[in-house]
Amino acid sequence: MDTILKLLEENAQLTAEQLAVMLGKSEEEVKAAIKRYEDEGVIRGYTALVDWDKTDREYVSAIIEIKVTPQRDRGYDRIAEKIINYPEVKSVMLVSGGFDLLVTIEGKTLKEVAYFVANKLAPMEGVLSTATHFVLKKYKDKGIVYGAPEVDERGNIM
Repeated sequence: MDTILKLLEENAQLTAEQLAVMLGKSEEEVKAAIKRYEDEGVIRGYTALVDWDKTDREYVSAIIEIKVTPQRDRGYDRIAEKIINYPEVKSVMLVSGGFDLLVTIEGKTLKEVAYFVANKLAPMEGVLSTATHFVLKKYKDKGIVYGAPEVDERGNIM
């Protein structure tokens, strides 16, 4: 039933009836599988992917790389748990490479984001350094292409 997860990840609006037809299963089987995935925390939620640039909403997104000192017996978890509690934080991920945590945040202005980094993240115990990258434009997010559809500029070959 992993196919259910893939289909829902692509389109969370699919109904159990639609999924059942697509998978050749009964609607009851699909509903039971979805309920099990929700109860087990496999499905963490349902959300819409919004292109905020097409609205009047003023916002700034930033990606922040954070280098930290792992805590004894807790590794990176303790710092990550502190960071996830801020409402401006949209995602926190442990990553490999030159930094340890990758944090995505949103604010109303560049100044608000800079304040958050300078006064909340950087002084946090265990944080060694940060690098902030402001998102200028989204081309693709969660598999969805933003803006005009891609045009294939290659000519036809006969």
